[in-house]
Amino acid sequence: MNFITKKVSFNNTAIAFSNKSDHQLKQSKWLFKIFEKSRLVNFFSKIILLLIKLKFPIDGLIKKTIYKQFCAGETIDESNEIVKKLNELKISSILDYSVEGKETTEDFENTKNEVIKIIQFAKNNSAIPYTSLKITGVASSSILEKFNSGEAVTERDQEEMNVLEERINVIAHNAFINKVPIYFDAEESWIQETIDRLAEKMMRKYNKENAIILTTLQMYRWDRLGYLKKLIDIARKEKNLIGIKLVRGAYLEKENIRAAKLGYPSPIQKTKHNTDIDFDKAITICLENIDIVKLCAGTHNEDSTQFLINEMKRLNIPNNHPHVYFSQLYGMSDNISYNLAAAGYNVTKYLPYGPVKSVIPYLIRRAEENSSISNQMGRELFHITNELKRRRGQKLLH
Repeated sequence: MNFITKKVSFNNTAIAFSNKSDHQLKQSKWLFKIFEKSRLVNFFSKIILLLIKLKFPIDGLIKKTIYKQFCAGETIDESNEIVKKLNELKISSILDYSVEGKETTEDFENTKNEVIKIIQFAKNNSAIPYTSLKITGVASSSILEKFNSGEAVTERDQEEMNVLEERINVIAHNAFINKVPIYFDAEESWIQETIDRLAEKMMRKYNKENAIILTTLQMYRWDRLGYLKKLIDIARKEKNLIGIKLVRGAYLEKENIRAAKLGYPSPIQKTKHNTDIDFDKAITICLENIDIVKLCAGTHNEDSTQFLINEMKRLNIPNNHPHVYFSQLYGMSDNISYNLAAAGYNVTKYLPYGPVKSVIPYLIRRAEENSSISNQMGRELFHITNELKRRRGQKLLH
């Protein structure tokens, strides 16, 4: 068995940026410096959306900057070049069709078909062990919210929900027959309960022998630890396997603003410290139930990453156990991803792809999230700056 006997260093920038040229690192440094300034990010976001509305040709500029940093390509085939490069360094990929903000049946069907293409592409491809699905990519937010609220639904509403369930079932069935696990992304609290019910239904149906369907828990919500325990209890009683992706959460500001505006208690933890505690508790619960739980830890937090490493060692779980994956976004936290992979852990990079204009809403959301995360951009800049200094020193020696 392959075990770690000491802390993994997340400061080894030679490993972290082994696949990046000096030019690429300088571009990333420039971009992350902009992301440090949240007001600037918000300003540029509004400008970009306005230029798109006015039909200005800005695709080329976007593709050379923020798109290049966070996206793999416009198509699956184009993205495969990055999939192969990552795989050479023992990092797997989660291809994600990141087209957001679409609301027509045609759009939903296109996304469904694209996700099935990813599944077919990932079949028997060890470089792509998972894929993902954002439910609002295949369903109207309004129908998800209506069923979430508990208000009376019409016959037409129920018909729309039936179509949605069948659309998701087709995707899940394809994942099942091709043995490609798929996780359902977490979204806003006012549609999340509907998503939870859909995920639970698919897990019951398809997770008998392998955890094909995974659900995502945002641990910045104070109720998610209890929900995790409930899911595990149900899975044990029903003799199913369960798939869990743990993240901290991406809609904090939006959640708190809505709760204050509508006068209900915020679903968000009172402090980041509470979120960190629950995230780590969830890691332990998943690992202590590793016989039925497949865990994907989606985190850019070095302390939680090290905590997971320590817990795996405490529980005698091998570094490369097939039920434990670490995951970070493409274009970020390479110091974590590459050093974990070098130490023999299962690591994935979340690889968004899609046409530039269609992916812009995702990219704007990513930029705004990154600028609001305390010290995240500072950490990225710290590691990039250190690697550029190290390389300059190496050149002077030679």
